[in-house]
Amino acid sequence: MIVSFSILEGFRNQIQSKIFSFAAHLQVSKYDTINSFDGEPISTQAIERDLKGIPEIKTAQPYAFKTAIAKGSDEVLGIIIKGIDKNYDLEPMRGNLVAGRPLAFTDTAVSNEVMISSQIADKLRLKIGDRAIFYFIQNPPRLRRFTVAGIYKTGLEEFDQAYVLADLQHIRDLNRWEDTLAGGYEIVLKDFSKIDTVANVVFEQMDYDLKLEKITDQYAQLFDWMKLLKKNVIIFLVLIIFVATFNMVSTVFIMILERTNMIGLLKALGATDPQIREIFFYRGLSLTLKGLFWGNVIALSFCYVQDRFKLIPLDPENYYMDTVPINWDFGVIFLLNAITLILTMLSIIIPTLMITRIKPVTAIKFD
Repeated sequence: MIVSFSILEGFRNQIQSKIFSFAAHLQVSKYDTINSFDGEPISTQAIERDLKGIPEIKTAQPYAFKTAIAKGSDEVLGIIIKGIDKNYDLEPMRGNLVAGRPLAFTDTAVSNEVMISSQIADKLRLKIGDRAIFYFIQNPPRLRRFTVAGIYKTGLEEFDQAYVLADLQHIRDLNRWEDTLAGGYEIVLKDFSKIDTVANVVFEQMDYDLKLEKITDQYAQLFDWMKLLKKNVIIFLVLIIFVATFNMVSTVFIMILERTNMIGLLKALGATDPQIREIFFYRGLSLTLKGLFWGNVIALSFCYVQDRFKLIPLDPENYYMDTVPINWDFGVIFLLNAITLILTMLSIIIPTLMITRIKPVTAIKFD
């Protein structure tokens, strides 16, 4: 149970963190019937005013998208630039880096660095420190030269195939936007489970010409899959607990049958049914505690070795990650042990009821 929960929750948390590293819990942008990447800008001052005073919000950060054609040494590729500023939280992206570092910003000049995915780097034959030219299809056409500062890999095709991180000021300059304008605002919550409640509050505070998108709607297929995965975890744990309790019932039944003579002798000597049942109950408790101890030792050792040394690999194209992930939640581990112990002890009561039906005369003659 510990291994299965740790691995399945590890999958869910890893995929969720990969999504959050590229897209926040909520996104506010200009309402656009065309639904294009190069949409109308919104006022960052107005959004900050609207979001002020909502305690569930952890951070709110501006962003903008712009399409471009990237040219490496020999190849060209259509990409989507996501512009971010110096206040953008790049810490979640550090876990996705396979080479280089996050973007570096200065207070005096626009950063000419970009972060690209490993897929884009392979297609354009780029590595850390290489320069690439980005062509922007507009009137008049423009180009920018960027230096590759970091290469990331999320394992999610939606991001790795197209997205490049760059300084938001480049998009503002290309679109002739003022510094108080951005393509949208990303909102990170303190507690992701409250996303629906906070979304309703933010929606009431917004202007009429803005739209609010939840990440659970943007990537509905992934979050629906994770909900199904969570249900599978519960079903799996219930089945294992059922097997564990059934095994203990069978074990105690066999113990009683093997010691029918002893039970009859104890009754003949004056022992009561509750006293004899107590003997088998504590014997079952001893076996259960030994099983829990060794089960925890083996499971936690396996999880530690896998988490530390990544011994079991996976195909990233199918599983979105290259090794089996482990999630450490000691509260759940304690709860699993407690539930198993309680249910097993309750199940042991069932076979001990058989003791009341054993008659001393019959049991002593039993061979």
